[in-house]
Amino acid sequence: MTRHALVPRMERHATSIFGEMSALATQVGAINLGQGFPDTDGPEEVKRVAMAAIEAGLGNQYPPVHGLPDLRLAIAEHQKRFYGLEIDPQTQVVVTTGASEAIQSALLSLVDQGDEVIVFEPWFDIYGVGIDLAHGRRVSVPMRPPTFRPDLDALRDAITDRTRLILLNSPHNPTGVVFTPDELQAVADIAIERDLIVLSDEAYEHLWYDGHPHVPIATIPGMAERTVTVGSAGKSFSFTGWKVGWATGPAELVRAVRAVRQHLSYVSGGPFQFAIAHALRMPDAYYSEFRHDLQRKRDILTQGLRGLGFATTGSAGTYFLTTDLGPFAKYRDGLAAARDLPYRAGVVAIPLQVFCDHEEIGTHALRWAFCKKPEVLREALDRLDSSA
Repeated sequence: MTRHALVPRMERHATSIFGEMSALATQVGAINLGQGFPDTDGPEEVKRVAMAAIEAGLGNQYPPVHGLPDLRLAIAEHQKRFYGLEIDPQTQVVVTTGASEAIQSALLSLVDQGDEVIVFEPWFDIYGVGIDLAHGRRVSVPMRPPTFRPDLDALRDAITDRTRLILLNSPHNPTGVVFTPDELQAVADIAIERDLIVLSDEAYEHLWYDGHPHVPIATIPGMAERTVTVGSAGKSFSFTGWKVGWATGPAELVRAVRAVRQHLSYVSGGPFQFAIAHALRMPDAYYSEFRHDLQRKRDILTQGLRGLGFATTGSAGTYFLTTDLGPFAKYRDGLAAARDLPYRAGVVAIPLQVFCDHEEIGTHALRWAFCKKPEVLREALDRLDSSA
């Protein structure tokens, strides 16, 4: 062929930093604190439901295209139980192949060529992919170090007549920031004033710490009718490989997401859908214990990295902690440091700059995942200490 196989707008997405760093971790035997997946499974009772469903022949063939009815009901119950949101499981829920498919389907269905999509920077990499797939234009609003709080004046200034959608992520990957009620209200005021859709990625909704609870933006008056909310069973129940996610919102927006999503994976994870319906109905104690366990792991990594000379404001949510380059500041940037650390220290982290459009935001920063066993975190800290 004389023509390039990959269309130009997708060329920059041909490789993924997560694939690169995880492959490097495997290659050199490094501890992977880069990619955000737990190294322990979720609740045994949830696994048993999935196994029982497989044995009973439940979900082994195509489940309903928009998701198992009982799972859609469980999602609606979850939104009511935790946030007081009234959701019709028949028309306002769609089950997806992970939160990623929900996000991409929403972008593909709600963004047209030339539409501008506001993202808070640093942003998760699949946001850029989805915007480019939809022929939209990414407009980054910087969250500046060291606090990484959202710049609401910059958000307002970024809105133009071409702005279609604000992509919000709280708890925020990669910084660990949880948006405050006042920050969310400011975003909501702008969305309402400018008649914008909000796509709210709430994959880490149950992973918040230190009295900084997650507040869905859809709970703010005037926002339920303009917000698509995305959830993740993988993140809430530590079964990331099952790839069960969902989107909820007003019927007309969910209908749009459904229209695209059904032509992507069509359906997936039938037996796992039975299991996640069960998981969503587990008692409040599960959610609080899960959160407190991750908070303890966060504290191990945070205190350990600070002890080694890394500067961080800490993490109020997600699996992730952001630091400067600390004792590895001699590297020209975070990407160079991240690519050498597996060889030098036997530890993998993710450079923040790959999630940024502005050089000053993440050039000298690393993202670390603390969703690992305490002994793994301590071993990683020992390796870093020996190599610093």
